[in-house]
This record gives sequence, structure tokens and C-alpha cells, in this order.
Amino acid sequence: MSLRQTLSSCWSSIQRDLFPWLEERVGPLSAFHQDLVKVLEMARIEALVPDCRGSVGRPPAERAALARAFVAKAVFNITATTALIERVTTDKILRRLCGWEQANEIPSEATFSRAFAEFAASALPSRVHEALIAQTQKNRLVGHISRDSTAIEAREKPLKLAAAEKPKHKPGRPRKGEQRPEKEARRLERQPGLSLEAMLADLPRHCAVGTKRNAKGHQESWTGYKLHLDVADGGIPISCLLTAASLHDSQAAIPLASMTAARVTNLYDLMDSAYDVPEITAHSRSLGHVPIIDINPRSTPGLKEELKAEKRRCQRLGHRPAEEIRYNERTTAERVNGRIKDEFGGRTVRVRGHAKVMCHLMFGIVALTVDQLLRFVT
Repeated sequence: MSLRQTLSSCWSSIQRDLFPWLEERVGPLSAFHQDLVKVLEMARIEALVPDCRGSVGRPPAERAALARAFVAKAVFNITATTALIERVTTDKILRRLCGWEQANEIPSEATFSRAFAEFAASALPSRVHEALIAQTQKNRLVGHISRDSTAIEAREKPLKLAAAEKPKHKPGRPRKGEQRPEKEARRLERQPGLSLEAMLADLPRHCAVGTKRNAKGHQESWTGYKLHLDVADGGIPISCLLTAASLHDSQAAIPLASMTAARVTNLYDLMDSAYDVPEITAHSRSLGHVPIIDINPRSTPGLKEELKAEKRRCQRLGHRPAEEIRYNERTTAERVNGRIKDEFGGRTVRVRGHAKVMCHLMFGIVALTVDQLLRFVT
């Protein structure tokens, strides 16, 4: 069965069976409630929440209901946990969709915070997203994977790392018999020989200050993190990494590509000029992909001018190279970055630390993934 047929069957079941069944039990569903139901039904987050019943001591609040509440926070783009609790308290239908019949059953803000810390430590939304991709994309041949990153601002102080001490020696060529330590290999040179776990462990994850050049050519800085995404055709996020804001985009490309290759089969890797380095090109080809990467003029002086001249010549003749047409698909990743920030909580990070920030973002990415999947059939 094709992806479209699978999603169409699921969507028909939700509309035909689930919505009427829920409306009989909780009341009429608004458009917002229906959006939440679609995400909860597709993601099935409760299947990956650990069962806390039977534990020693005071029984914890039902974690599945809390997990569904944090999904609702992402779907409704609610800023803070206090606002989420207020919304669940006043919205009877939302409360019952989460799993609480009475308002007095809703846990305190402290319990919400403890549960969120547990979800972050266990990477719950990341595992839910991975399972969702495996369920829907396993048998799909993806044409293009668009790779990009976006700035994530955080409310915490950047970590200042001590500069590594470099061995001192006189400048110039070494004297006869002088032994100098070998130059340490760059991260991009080390990565192809490492396992995925080792590559991920080697990436910095602390809060830092990042700088980038915007579309108008001006430098912009922010404090926080950087979210790296691989996005398939249709705007479906396949793999996600969160690193320090100071990390260059190219440093996350190889581990991100390895994650994506384990989840889907794709043909083309689309990247902007920040990824124009030989190691990334070689790794993409080793995976059986065709890399289409914008030329970085600093790495190949004069080449970009030659390509622009060739592009103008083709335009005069009415031709468009196939790679140029395919490269235009890369804007898919930019649109997904915009939706994460504007619609699913990417601009309202109120937690601190890599694990919690990633957890907050991944709840939004789960909701966005379901929304993009159902756009195939609606």
C-alpha cells in the first residue's frame, strides 16, 4: 500500500469513526480540538510513555495524560506551562481529551515540570517522532532531502569554554631532529570513520552565542542553540539535531545524513553553500545519494562567477539546468523552519538545558510532522 493510500485510510477512519465517537463522549469538537485529535491518533504517544503504576511510594500522576497535554501545548502554540494548565482547566473538552475527567484531577505545575524533565531525560518526543517516520516513510522512496539549520533562542547564559592549550614552538620549519606533535584531525575528517553515536557525542550541545548572516547580508547574533533538520519532499521532518549555536552547519551534516539514511531511502541531498566541503560531498555519495550543494565562493574562488555566467547564457537560450530546478526544492526546509518557530513553539523556549530544549522542540516537530503528513490527503 502506498503512502497516500495508507494516510487516506487513516484519515478516513479518523473522520468517519473517531470524531463522532469522541463527540458523543466529550462534546462537539472545534477545529482546534480536531487538530489535536489528529496528532494524538497518529503519534500514539501513550504507547511510549513508561507505565508508572506499581512503583514504590506515592503513585505519580498519570504520565500519559501529561504527555498528551504537552502535545496540546505544541499544537495550540501555548507559551508557558502555567498557561497550559489554565487552558486545560477551563477547556472541558481539551481536559477530557488529555485524560482528566474533573478539573481537580489536573496535577500541579510542579508535577508538570517533573514529568517534563522525565520526558526530556528519556527523549520521549524524539522516540515518538522516530516511530512515526518508521511507520509512514519505511516503504517510500524520497526524491529530495533538504538540509538546513535555524537559530533557537534560549533564556540561559552561554557556557564559556576554556580555550584549548596549543603546544608552543618557534615559528617556521622544525629544526633538524625536532619532533612536533601531529596536527589534530578536523571534526569533518574524523566523522566518516566514527559510529553515529560517537559522532553525536562529539558535537557540542551547550548554550552558546551564534552568529549568522541574514538574507540582507547583515550579521545577526543570538544566545542559545541551533536546530539542524533533514526534511523530505512534502515538508516532512525526517531527522533533527540540536547543537550549540556556535557550531557551523557543516559540522552536523554527516551525522544528520547518517540518521536520515537509517530512516528513509532518498535520491538527492540538497544543501546551501555552508555545506560545500569535500567530506560532505563524499559522504553523500557513499550513501548512494546525489549531492546538490550551492557553491561557496570562498572555497572555490572564481567558480561562482563562471557558474553565474553560464546561468545567464542558459537563460538567454531558454534552458534551465536540471540541478538548478532540483535545488529550488531546498526551500522546503526553510518553510519547515518557519512553521516550527511561528506555529509550534520554536520561538517560545522557556526551559533550560539541551535535553529540555530538545524535548520542547520535538513535541512541536511531532505535531508538525502529523500535520504535513495529512496534507497529502486533505
